[in-house]
Amino acid sequence: MDLNYTPEEDAFRAEVKAFLAEKLTPDLANKVAQGRELTKQDHDHWHATLNARGWLAGNWPAEYGGAAWDAVQRHIFEEECAMANAPRIVPFGLAMLGPVLQKFGNDAQKKHWLPRILNGDDWWCQGYSEPGAGSDLASLKTRAVRDGDHYIVNGQKTWTTLGQHANMIFCLVRTNPDVKAQEGISFLLIDMNTAGVEVRPIVLLDGSAEVNEVWLTNVRVPVENLVGDENKGWTYAKYLLTHERTNIAGVGFSTAGLEAVKRIARTEMAGGRPLIENPFFAARLAQVEIDLMAMAATNLRVISQAASGQAPGVESSMLKVKGTLIRQEINDLARRAAGPYALPFASEAMEETNDAIGPDYAATVTTRYLNNRKLSIYGGSNEVQRQIIAKTALGAMR
Repeated sequence: MDLNYTPEEDAFRAEVKAFLAEKLTPDLANKVAQGRELTKQDHDHWHATLNARGWLAGNWPAEYGGAAWDAVQRHIFEEECAMANAPRIVPFGLAMLGPVLQKFGNDAQKKHWLPRILNGDDWWCQGYSEPGAGSDLASLKTRAVRDGDHYIVNGQKTWTTLGQHANMIFCLVRTNPDVKAQEGISFLLIDMNTAGVEVRPIVLLDGSAEVNEVWLTNVRVPVENLVGDENKGWTYAKYLLTHERTNIAGVGFSTAGLEAVKRIARTEMAGGRPLIENPFFAARLAQVEIDLMAMAATNLRVISQAASGQAPGVESSMLKVKGTLIRQEINDLARRAAGPYALPFASEAMEETNDAIGPDYAATVTTRYLNNRKLSIYGGSNEVQRQIIAKTALGAMR
């Protein structure tokens, strides 16, 4: 792989930078930089801004309204957005459901749902995890029983990110309890305004309500909302998860986070010397930068496979594990670089009126450190990903 950017790619980077400078408002960028909670209106505004430019769905083919970028263009766009403190593109419709519908959905589903994802008519959330069925997803218990032209769905989903904003949820449901667990699961699209759907917020330690429980009680779902074939949902779920795990790698976020750590570490501390001159800290910083460069190259290879229509294989598990470890290491280095300014409790640090917390960067380091501990778990825990790697890659080498 040639790691040097071509003149065309450099020109694309300049185009992205110019777009961000023009369209990303300082208020929104500052809100992201300070780690403050974004409203639904914030997300919708940025979603519409990107869609108007044709840059919302960089991973989608042009025939479905996507930008049809290659792997390098996607990498450049995500990196520049992260460096500019642009809001993260909410992934559930665009990066998860969209690719599933494009590969496994019927023509009517593609025609109806894909434009609505782009236009922002629907806000999707993910109904995978359940109490007792997180990493062991195949043990899910939410049932869907066929009743004429509908399924009757009963069960509970948990850790549903941003479900409080969503009007649609894609769910894994059990349609055949009498076969091997993976063989009796189906993939349903459910309108959250249907009678019997209840969203209950889960308040986190920092006071935010990013995740939710979703209860489904005798919810009637039209049969035409079944994606693919009944009892084949596990295949579609695995396809979706490989895209999610690649996205969790977060190369752009790690790149921006690393630059932030360097800025903090170059600040003179109480003793008069910047922390970056500490050999132990500098060695950790150098190691995580080396790891990030290696992961970025791997990420380019994996998303190139996805662009050719292939679902990434075991490489997506590798990226998920390594990407989350790198982001957590960067978060820890930022917390250490902030020193005593990282001490305030997260909710206090998030208060704009709190002048006692020191420099601007101090408001986010602890919050991000604590919040990103979850990266080891969601999208499939790192322990499970290591088992997948061992069975798929190492087992094949015997």
